[in-house]
Amino acid sequence: MSPAETRNLLKSIRRIARASDLQSRALARTNGLTGPQLVILMAVAELGEVTTKSLADHADLSSATVVTVLDNLEQRAIVERYRSGADRRIVYTKLTAKGQQMMSSAPHVFGNDFARRFSELPASERQALVSSIAVLADLLSAR
Repeated sequence: MSPAETRNLLKSIRRIARASDLQSRALARTNGLTGPQLVILMAVAELGEVTTKSLADHADLSSATVVTVLDNLEQRAIVERYRSGADRRIVYTKLTAKGQQMMSSAPHVFGNDFARRFSELPASERQALVSSIAVLADLLSAR
């Protein structure tokens, strides 16, 4: 990799990280939810009653991070956790009525403006972009 490629790649990654951080802060100000909280809520809404391990796998977060986020959401009565009747070691999470209402009015995780502009891209370009970012994430994660 040339120095120019390294510099350009690093600059782009930092821009993405900064934009993501700013978006997460804006979400927290306007909706009272951080980016990770919204990601977890979206996963619970998509998966239904779900275990912490399944949430962590789905959201690509550590189980410890998911538990911390769920603790906060449960204190705010947005999610409810309960133990399995068949195996008390298994804990399920589901949205409460308040959580369902929040999800019905939640903004896009990247912001509505980004979602609109992204959806205006041709499907092939969207797919190529998502694929390229997944490859980049794998490279950075040394997978």
